[in-house]
Amino acid sequence: MGPLVLNTRPDTDSADLLAALDERGYRHLSAPMLGITFPQPDTPIDIAAYQGVVFTSANGVRAFAKLSDDRLLPAYCVGDATARTCAEYGFNDVHSANGDIHDLAALIRKIVDPARGPLFHPAARKTAGDLGQMLLADGYSVDRQTVYEANESSTFPEEVIEALRGHHVEAVLFFSPRTAETFVKLVHSYKLERDLAGTSAICLSPAVQSKISDLTWHRTRVASQPTQEYLLSELGSLS
Repeated sequence: MGPLVLNTRPDTDSADLLAALDERGYRHLSAPMLGITFPQPDTPIDIAAYQGVVFTSANGVRAFAKLSDDRLLPAYCVGDATARTCAEYGFNDVHSANGDIHDLAALIRKIVDPARGPLFHPAARKTAGDLGQMLLADGYSVDRQTVYEANESSTFPEEVIEALRGHHVEAVLFFSPRTAETFVKLVHSYKLERDLAGTSAICLSPAVQSKISDLTWHRTRVASQPTQEYLLSELGSLS
């Protein structure tokens, strides 16, 4: 039996990750730190005025697909996982950055002409950064609209508590600052701080790592690039 890994991603984002862990021989538990919901909009969204759609998460793609049948606009994605989700939903003109919002802003500056019109950004109420503000000085107009909710979890699953207290978890995987921050809150709530001393934290980026730095870990690793593939490489290096 392989090492036990704890996944903290929302259920909507976990299928590929859990399949990859299975393929590599890891056992896994899941404690989704965010619950994703897609509320029905009050009015239909008219995207005729936009020259493209910006996606900073795969859930943004899923939400957009519930709101519009349009797949002809170019899609500018924060990373490869989001780009794959775009392709699954029928987008043909898909452009992918290297995994964080700063890379996405750079991609847009490189290939999008601000004079051709605004960009539509379907997003959660809380985001990791303000893309519109980043691009404002360059003449871009980014219309961010809340199309899904990402609500913080208030509990750990019982089997996860038992595994952490029993020191059975080899590593915890963190993909976003907000999921990491929520995990830390729950660790303090359940008084599990001392139970992580033999567990490693594998983080997608330095911004994610900064949110779990006040906990005592066996090791902390950061993916050399902010993608699932590189994060799993760091997990493999623990063996």
